[in-house]
Amino acid sequence: MTALEWAEISLLTLRVAALATLIALPPAIATGYLLARRAFPGRSLVQAIIALPMVLPPVAVGLALLILLGPEGPFGGLFRALGIQIVFTEWAAALAAATVGFPLFVRACEQSFEGVDRRYPDLARTLGHSRWQVFFRVTLPLARRGIFYGAMLCFTRGLGEFGATALVAGIIPGRTETLSLGIWSRVQWGDDAGALTLCAISFILALTSMWAAETWLGKRPA
Repeated sequence: MTALEWAEISLLTLRVAALATLIALPPAIATGYLLARRAFPGRSLVQAIIALPMVLPPVAVGLALLILLGPEGPFGGLFRALGIQIVFTEWAAALAAATVGFPLFVRACEQSFEGVDRRYPDLARTLGHSRWQVFFRVTLPLARRGIFYGAMLCFTRGLGEFGATALVAGIIPGRTETLSLGIWSRVQWGDDAGALTLCAISFILALTSMWAAETWLGKRPA
């Protein structure tokens, strides 16, 4: 492997993980808030369904995404009508990573919102603020540390995603070959040196990301 190939695969992996985190961000915050602040019938079932991508075989998750996003699938047909291809692209890899990282993100958001003292939002409501204003100006800022940690968990999960990505995005050099896919393909080719190099890069990126998150969380809130 050349240095250019290492850089290309690493940048693609970082881009996919970042896209996955951005895709998962709004629904993770909304779902985490709902689970933390609302009691409703079937809440435990919803939590179990959300956790499924984390406990199912990754290839099963990838197959489900392939069925949904493929040419004959419900969403694939819509995308095809719009002239958009998702399967076997970088976006497919990002969607796969977002799906498997979503349960971690939601759990972190749920715990973070549960930790927000309800007296502060209630006080803001008595001052005349609307629900949306209270959420964005009071609740969300108070929960930001847990949300950030959830985002980093989702990001690092995306860095190492393999099974779901392999099915829905394939292993296309320069297009969808992330670090985990590159490691697997090089092991298959007998390129142990290349596989070990990509393993080292993956380790460094994951450690750096989590170290940065832990360092930020270790600081006293402003």
